[in-house]
Amino acid sequence: MAKRNADPISISQALGEFVEKNKLSKGMDKVDVTAAWYKLNPAFETYTTSIRFDRETLFVNLSSSVFREELSYGKEKIRTMLNEELGREVVKKLILR
Repeated sequence: MAKRNADPISISQALGEFVEKNKLSKGMDKVDVTAAWYKLNPAFETYTTSIRFDRETLFVNLSSSVFREELSYGKEKIRTMLNEELGREVVKKLILR
């Protein structure tokens, strides 16, 4: 049986401990990266057909080859902006398809 903690803690701290204890951080990173991608630019939502985050690499499928080519020139800046949005270095590589 789990030991009960008598000291009050905040909900965010309790959720953080729960995520850490149950090793859910990879799944949470996937959700956070997807949300951060769509938050960067409204056009991303229009042209993104699918998004997948696996092993510190973000794979983004785009419906427009012109938009993909335009984004490819600023991949490092986009990666930096994603990590700033997340508050830590999560995305190491960005692949646009």
